[in-house]
Amino acid sequence: MESDLGLLPAIEQAAAQLFAGYGGSESDDALVSEDAEALARALAEGRVWVAAFHGEPVGFALATIVDGCGHVHEIDVLPRYGRHGLGRALMDAVCAWAAGRRFPAVTLSTRLDVPFNGPFYARLGFAVLRDAQLTPGLRRLRTEEAARGLAIDRRAIMRLTL
Repeated sequence: MESDLGLLPAIEQAAAQLFAGYGGSESDDALVSEDAEALARALAEGRVWVAAFHGEPVGFALATIVDGCGHVHEIDVLPRYGRHGLGRALMDAVCAWAAGRRFPAVTLSTRLDVPFNGPFYARLGFAVLRDAQLTPGLRRLRTEEAARGLAIDRRAIMRLTL
């Protein structure tokens, strides 16, 4: 699987093109390609999952821990493999990882106005958190997203209680 790490930035970039029709800067906001060492560390720690089709990596999820909960840092699937259950399978893997570590919840930050983001996660049981419900780490995440130029008014932090 370590050999797959070099393919993840291309998956990320292809998936980001889906945002082009929705405005905002997400299509220019590369996450995994910024730090190969951090990605390798996440793999070694069991926080990266790769979805494959006929042995070819076509999607991935990257998780971290924020304030004692599992947190979906990123999830991407190549557009031509979308709507085949790979995103759900990757989310199931993240949730199983979090449950196995006895985390009380899984959180994520996403666009609400994009059908393959907020509405998708809502169908999986994630609920939008109000600002008053955000933990210090999630508030810090929002601040970092704003500093990167993400459209905070279109984003929300969501949580799935395990």
